[in-house]
Amino acid sequence: MQTISPHSDNKPFHGFGLGLRPEYYQTLLERGSPGAVLPDKTQNPDWLEIISENYMVDGGKPLYFLDQFKERYPIAMHGVSMNIGSVDPLDRQYLEQLKTLANKVNPIWISDHCCWTGANAHNAHDLLPLPYNEESINHIAQRITQAQNILERPILLENLSSYLSFKDSTMTEWEFLSAICEQANCYLLLDINNIYVSARNHDFDPMEYLLGVPKDPVLQHHLAGHADHGSYIIDTHDAPIVEPVLNLYYKALQHFGPISTMIERDDHFPPLEELLSELDQVRAIYQSSQLTAQ
Repeated sequence: MQTISPHSDNKPFHGFGLGLRPEYYQTLLERGSPGAVLPDKTQNPDWLEIISENYMVDGGKPLYFLDQFKERYPIAMHGVSMNIGSVDPLDRQYLEQLKTLANKVNPIWISDHCCWTGANAHNAHDLLPLPYNEESINHIAQRITQAQNILERPILLENLSSYLSFKDSTMTEWEFLSAICEQANCYLLLDINNIYVSARNHDFDPMEYLLGVPKDPVLQHHLAGHADHGSYIIDTHDAPIVEPVLNLYYKALQHFGPISTMIERDDHFPPLEELLSELDQVRAIYQSSQLTAQ
């Protein structure tokens, strides 16, 4: 199995990325190399994250463009269908297809969500939560170990945005994730927007979440926008990142240090230059956090 050093000082830092979406294929290719600053003053992403399932196909437009992007950019693979929390047996065919794609792309890492996405061989096409207890920890850790052995690569597990609580939960989400990482020897993709969404919906302090997660497993951050409905908010990935999430990201950087970070956008796509300007704002927050940390 490929390994990543668990020691904070030796973590790979890839800079600042974007989720690769078809709306930006051609424009991104025309902009040139990773990290390049163009005359409009916006800077290209340093790396790209793909939705794995969109490229687990035999051919067509997605793979045509992926072949070009993987020659220019470091690529991270992010999945939505591993179904790691389900009681169904792990889908061996899915994992073998994921492994084939990984061998083609040679990604910086593979990630998926700490959730279940279906049962009885039915995909709900949603990221569904789990109770936070020892039974779930043991179940998920065992399945992550199986998946990592098949993939021959470590997995990054992402925290969900949460809208309900289970009566069977016996611990916080951050305690739950921390225990899974320790038992399964996996890593964390810490979504800062999801922490903020869950904190608002469940009325907890997001800083308690950040401080409750061990530093070593965290290799990546997600940032995104959400829909605020007053008494609750929903993770939508269809709007700019709000200031409270950026403030929480600043605090995360101060706590965890340099962590590879990317913006997710899945609807209401702005011109690429507008999204890159937002990514430049994220870069500036990182620079500020490192100055104050010195």
